Order: sequence, then structure tokens, then C-alpha cells
Amino acid sequence: MKGRWVKFILGGVVIALLAGCESRPTDRGQQYKDGKLSHTFGLVNNPNAKNKPVNGKDFAQQVYEISQVSPSLYNKHRDTYQAIFQWMVSGAEGPQLSQFKLGAYQMEGVDNYGNVQFTGYYTPVIHARHTRQGEFKYPLYAMPKKSKNMRRLPDRAGIYAGALDGLNLELAYSNSLVDNFMMEVQGSAYVDFGDGTPLVFFAYSGKNGRAYNSIGKVLIDRNEVPREEMSMQAIKRWTEQHSEAEVRELLEQNPSFVFFKPRHSAPVKGASAVPLIAKASVASDKTLIPPGTTILAEVPLLDNNGKFTGKYEMRLMIALDVGGAIKGHHFDIYQGIGDEAGHAAGFYNHYGRVWVLSAPSDSPLLSASN
Repeated sequence: MKGRWVKFILGGVVIALLAGCESRPTDRGQQYKDGKLSHTFGLVNNPNAKNKPVNGKDFAQQVYEISQVSPSLYNKHRDTYQAIFQWMVSGAEGPQLSQFKLGAYQMEGVDNYGNVQFTGYYTPVIHARHTRQGEFKYPLYAMPKKSKNMRRLPDRAGIYAGALDGLNLELAYSNSLVDNFMMEVQGSAYVDFGDGTPLVFFAYSGKNGRAYNSIGKVLIDRNEVPREEMSMQAIKRWTEQHSEAEVRELLEQNPSFVFFKPRHSAPVKGASAVPLIAKASVASDKTLIPPGTTILAEVPLLDNNGKFTGKYEMRLMIALDVGGAIKGHHFDIYQGIGDEAGHAAGFYNHYGRVWVLSAPSDSPLLSASN
């Protein structure tokens, strides 16, 4: 990594999905201190961010991945990336951004006071078998082909009831319907077949075209889980305390269903087909934040129980993925692979501030800021 980092310098050179977000409790990092912002993006010469980015090496690695996998995307944002590296080498002080011809466009946030929503996602590791056996009875499916007999794909309840049986679409069988559902929410997973072979990456292949409905919101509306306690962990606790039939009924409230395709020895990639680096990439609303865009984010820090500590850290991250529930001033931060990443991702539904960084030649936001 060090060699790649030096090369870039010398060259000048990602639970709203689960719970939705309607309330903004004051213990989730809201700042409400910048005054009401009048534009979607406000160009500022001196961002009032106090800290320096903590993830310079990871950001450099993410830029390197872009340059290797998608030269066209890299070239589109090259001047911005190069200016950011020069800024970082100089000390990464907020007031110095303009010295390196970097525009910092503050996002007005979900409330017009600069509060941008952060959630988290990750790549699970699912235990499965190649054939149905014992507790491994919950199929993961490949994307069905359209046919005269199936012009519209069935909803989740129909699939659970066997609508896809006999089509030879089963890729694997897991031991948890809930794990399968969480895998769908995250969009991909590594699958451990328990036979000593390497993990297989199951990438997103498509969905059934039905509307997404948050099961977290369903639990809130049913008074099963208080809104202020909603998280991925809270949903998992609920499923552990209820019968399989009750869990299935809850999951069926979300008619959307995701299909997969196995990819051996494949890295985790976002919608831009670029390998994702943990906490250096985000999913965004691409109509607002185009792929390849760099954000300087003031992210709230949480404790091990998911509570806001009152502290923030600055991160440089790149928009490389999308999500069905990621709309407007909302970013889904990619947390990495496995249980630890899932623990962190499951708690995030908090608020911080974001500045979009752009060199003049890259400036996709100039029109939006006025």
C-alpha cells in the first residue's frame, strides 16, 4: 500500500433500508449549527471542519482501484483526485482547500441545516450448502429469465410459497431465512459452503421489480420495536424471539426480492464495478452525487452499543455504489466484510456534515449550487 500511496503523491496525483428515516432524535449527531442553507450545494471557501481526514491511505487505495478498473471514471475525476492528494500532503487543513483549486460544496442536508444522513452496509458471510440438507433448506436464487409463462416475477410471498420451484434457479441453501433476507438488503455476500473450499462471492444479479417496503418500519408501526431503538440488531433480536411463521410473515411485508450470481475469487464491487474499500466508499443517490465524486464527511462516532459519543471524525470517501433507499442527502457507508463490519453497519442511522470536493475542470455541481 505504501508504494501505491507514494506513487499517487509523486504523480500529483459507501438502516434506512431497514427502518426508513422520519424522525431526527437529538442523540444521533445532528449539529444544527450552520444556519439554514439556501442551496442544495453551497460553495464555501473555508469549510468549518475542525479535524483532518483519518483515512488518507484507504482513500488512496480506493482511487487506485478506480484507476485500474475504470480508467474512464478515473479520468473524469482525475484533477479532483490529484488536487486532493496534494492537499493531503500539505497537511490537509480545511482552509487550504482553495489553495489547491478545490471547491468545497456543503450539502444542505435532510433539514436544510447541513445535517446529512449516514447509514451503513456491509458484506455478510453466509453459511450454506450446495444441496438442500437438514437445516440448510432456504434457497438463494439466480435471476429468472423472462418468459411467456412469467412475464412478471412473483413477489416475496409467492417465492417463499414455491413460485420458482422446478426452474433450477437454486444456487445454494442457507440455514437462515433471515440471513438470506439480510444478504438481499446488503446486495451481496460471501458464501461459506463448509467444505474447506474458498468462500464464493454472490454478487447482485437483479430483483423482481416489486416495491421495497421497510420491515423495520413495519415493526415500528406495529409497536414491536420503539423507533428510537430501531437497528439491524433490533430486527435480528425480534426474529430470534418469534416463530418461523411469524418471521416469514414479517419478511413478506417487503415484496421486493433480490437474486444473485456466484463469482469465484471476486472482490466486493459496487454499482460502478469498482472494488470497494471499507469506509472509503459510499452508496449515494447518483442523480445528486454522480459516481466517482469525492466527499469530505464529518461522520459521527458511535460506541460499541451504537450510541453517539458526541465526537466526529473526518473521512474522504468516494461515491461508487447505489441503493434503493439511498435518496437525496443520504449516504450509505460501506463498512467491510463479516460480523464486525455488520455490527458497525447495523447501528448507523445518524447525521453529520458533508462537503463535496471538486476541481474546476471536474465541477459537476456548479449548476446545482446556484
